[in-house]
Amino acid sequence: MFQFQIPFPRFELQIPFDGDLLAPLRQYLDDLDVRRPGLAQAICNLVPAQCPFAREIRAFDRLLFRIPPLCKINPLYNELMSLRFRALCYLEEEMAK
Repeated sequence: MFQFQIPFPRFELQIPFDGDLLAPLRQYLDDLDVRRPGLAQAICNLVPAQCPFAREIRAFDRLLFRIPPLCKINPLYNELMSLRFRALCYLEEEMAK
């Protein structure tokens, strides 16, 4: 196991590499702190609340094939849902003030 650094504008992120190529991005999304209303609203607008990708392809009233919801296949699904939840909680706290 070795470590690599990812330079970000304000800090450097050091994550041990264990074969997961998306680990740095997952760690970055988990560590992202939502403290601005504009950022929180942008996150809520960009990350959908539910998976919009499930489709049924029909022709002449017959089901040809189904496209399953791809959110569960997305390797960053849990991190994105967690980020959206944190943004919604932040916006709720701001509205309560």
